[in-house]
Amino acid sequence: MLLRQMKIFILLATMAFLGLTGCSTMTKSTSSDGTLQAKTFQPSRSASEKVKCLVFLPEGYHADSAKRWPLMLFLHGSGERGTNVWKVAFHGPPKYVKTHPDFPFILVSPQCPSGKSWQTESLLSLLDDVTGKYRVDTNRVYLTGLSMGGYGVWSLGTAYPERFAAIAPICGGGETITVLLSVYDKLAALKALPVWAFHGAKDPVVSLEESERMVKALKAAGCKDVQLTVYPEVEHNSWEQTYNNPELYQWLLRHELKPVK
Repeated sequence: MLLRQMKIFILLATMAFLGLTGCSTMTKSTSSDGTLQAKTFQPSRSASEKVKCLVFLPEGYHADSAKRWPLMLFLHGSGERGTNVWKVAFHGPPKYVKTHPDFPFILVSPQCPSGKSWQTESLLSLLDDVTGKYRVDTNRVYLTGLSMGGYGVWSLGTAYPERFAAIAPICGGGETITVLLSVYDKLAALKALPVWAFHGAKDPVVSLEESERMVKALKAAGCKDVQLTVYPEVEHNSWEQTYNNPELYQWLLRHELKPVK
């Protein structure tokens, strides 16, 4: 019996070391305040596709059952795709909250499967599910992401500008046709969308021109609150400096959705 217990202990310790035990948290229905936990969502619009996410709830979330909180949706880059959802915490806000438990947002960070890229409709479905599950202030929903996730931000944010109080794409790019379609369908919402983009001037992976082109398209559409921060000596990793800057989070929180006239 003692030998069997020792074998079980060694097995569990090995799984914890390899990060395999993290999967067990996927079935939990609640998250603790100020901690990052793994969840699985079943978006209502895609019945066959489950989405793994890391979820962070602000300190005080469970203490005040009436308060609604701002939501940040974070899209990771291509290197964090796969099945181990804890890879999502390698960069960006999921990494930031580990040392900043006073982070004032509900943070939802989905994981993109291996070999795939962010799909706008799937993300929109996930957003619907999240806002229905948690006490989200729907006037303060923010979207940000890096590299492949930056492309996802440009795509989702410009296709559905009415859903976001502000967006912050980092070293990404997009299709200007999405902007043109929104000009025809959702011009008022698009013109009211605040955008703060970031890019490294020496980026060899995603050219600075990608961000410049999207910013130019938005300004041509009449968007007034659009800015691009360029780091002169930075290559592809423009996200570390960006997400470690409290000014980004302060800027996001200064914006909220208002009735479009």
